[in-house]
Amino acid sequence: MAQQAYMTETDNGGSDPERPGARFRRLMNRLVADWRGDRLIWRRGLVVAALAVLLALIMLLHAQIPNAIGNLGSLIETFLPWLGIFVPVLLVLAFVRKSATALIAVLLPSIVWLNLFSSLLSDKAGTGGDLTVATHNVNADNADPAGTARDVAASGADVVALEELTTSAVPVYEKAMESTYRYHSVQGTVGLWSKYPLTGVKPVDIKLGWTRAMRATVTAPAGQVAVYVAHLPSVRVKLEAGFTARQRDTSANALGEAIGDEKLTRVVLLGDLNGTMNDRALNAVTAQMRSTQGAAGSGFGFSWPASFPMARIDQIMVKGIEPESSWTLPQTSSDHLPVAARVNVATSS
Repeated sequence: MAQQAYMTETDNGGSDPERPGARFRRLMNRLVADWRGDRLIWRRGLVVAALAVLLALIMLLHAQIPNAIGNLGSLIETFLPWLGIFVPVLLVLAFVRKSATALIAVLLPSIVWLNLFSSLLSDKAGTGGDLTVATHNVNADNADPAGTARDVAASGADVVALEELTTSAVPVYEKAMESTYRYHSVQGTVGLWSKYPLTGVKPVDIKLGWTRAMRATVTAPAGQVAVYVAHLPSVRVKLEAGFTARQRDTSANALGEAIGDEKLTRVVLLGDLNGTMNDRALNAVTAQMRSTQGAAGSGFGFSWPASFPMARIDQIMVKGIEPESSWTLPQTSSDHLPVAARVNVATSS
């Protein structure tokens, strides 16, 4: 009797174990039978179909959405991958409405989303590299700066950038990291810690009136690398003003100009850019550099907010250097996740 619980009747009247997928096939056969001969199958669900087409157009033409009204284009681009959530919702609605038109229409946003982001779903990380870098917005209100510093140092990174440093917290970070990093410099609210010598250290003017960016030459065993650290201004979403990012955009242009004028051919940018690689407002930077996450990471690498990451606004970008791997580090006491990457300096031009 116990065996019969795992049996199902077959067409020949016998009892055989149910094959994997048989239940799904029966469900689909029943669905097709219900829909066969339904004269309204192509007429129902037109609203769902229209929404699917609209979603596909938004993702496909996101770069054409104007920023004139509340920087709407940049807002959509910041959370562009999350538009894919609406695809299964529309798919369910199409089934509920028993609409062939809607089902076909839902294929459009599915194809567009996969075309945009399918490459990020694979693991592109390599095993090589001769320099490990990391960056972390430590949060000015961090309740445990010493613990955060130790966590980042424990990552094994050769070079670490920290953003949102406060005057009172700087000595804490310095003390917590001094045993791991022999060289460091703090410029305004950003700092750079390195196992290798730092020269040519200077603040970078990103048009804010105070220092939130810096540049230094790291003399690594494989060669000299120009390392930039930046914390671009925050953006806000306001009901009366939309996505306010004018100051951030101005700073991004200034940072891009500084990187473009860099004399060294090998450049690394570490920092909180308050924007994603999709955001057109960062074109002055992103057009001349590669994201290590996009080139050698696994997944989207979202870094903010740490409690439920929804966007990668903490960036590691390179120019004249080959990315080998890129990843996020475990959560600290900050509201951002640290991010790290391993790059190959020796084989770079």
